[in-house]
Amino acid sequence: MKGQAAASRKETPPGRPHEASVDLIAVVVAMTDQEPSVLTVGQANALPSGPFELGHRSLQSGLRAWVEQQTSHQLGYIEQLYTFADRDRIGEQRQQRVISISYLALTRAEHAAGSGKRAWRSWYDYFPWEDHRSGAPPMVSDILQSRLLAWVDEADHDSLRRERRQRVAIAFGFDDRDWNEELVLQRYELLYEAGLIEEATRGSARSTSPLVPGASMIADHRRILATGIARLRSKIKYRPVVFELMPPAFTFLQLQRTVEALSGRLVHKPNFRRLIEQQDLVEETGETAADTVGRPAKLFRFRHAVLDERVVAGTK
Repeated sequence: MKGQAAASRKETPPGRPHEASVDLIAVVVAMTDQEPSVLTVGQANALPSGPFELGHRSLQSGLRAWVEQQTSHQLGYIEQLYTFADRDRIGEQRQQRVISISYLALTRAEHAAGSGKRAWRSWYDYFPWEDHRSGAPPMVSDILQSRLLAWVDEADHDSLRRERRQRVAIAFGFDDRDWNEELVLQRYELLYEAGLIEEATRGSARSTSPLVPGASMIADHRRILATGIARLRSKIKYRPVVFELMPPAFTFLQLQRTVEALSGRLVHKPNFRRLIEQQDLVEETGETAADTVGRPAKLFRFRHAVLDERVVAGTK
């Protein structure tokens, strides 16, 4: 018992965290100007966030309160994204472990007007290599491939070089591999590990190749955003969450363009339309769009009853 009491009185070793703080961080997505945009604060380099406090009724209510306070934006659809608690997430006091609980929120364009407190910014500003709607961006072959392969060659031994080469090829579609739009986080973390993005070089004299294009964010907010993009790209394939981003009435072309913008690649138009119709996800409103060129396009709306009828698929 004496030994246990003595152990309980041991002080935390110097330089090691002795307590944790919990932050709430929101990845809020909307379609603005036909681009998938994320809600940012500060110099458009941070996600809305704040500490979880005793006065908050729940994690979600705390997150909603911080987002509304910082951006004047009320959240609608929301789901928990991921909890970040890596050992190197140390707070400003250097003795505090930081745990961040992130959420993915979806909103509609009519609720997404900008203000002095906030800015909506295309997520491709932060991840320009992710937009393959017009084919692979030139930067993938002109910049990323050579710098990543140089990082592969820097490995100390053959097994590590082979491992790096395989990871790079799978993530970025090199060596005749297919591009997987869901590997957003893996691509970001590879660029971080290779020292090719600004976040990887902060507070370090580490020598690195010239940084690749793409706006940075504070702390690890760009990593959290990458996690949110990956989740949404995956989820639109098996759940009808894309309709959270659509106006109440929309054309098939608008729906298709939204899915393409989110996934960063084009879809086959006839197959896409056939899939949506077969799943009874939408119904005609009886009206047509007035701003289309040529033959008026029918307007549709999401069939909310389908959520009660059965487990529904998405756009896959």
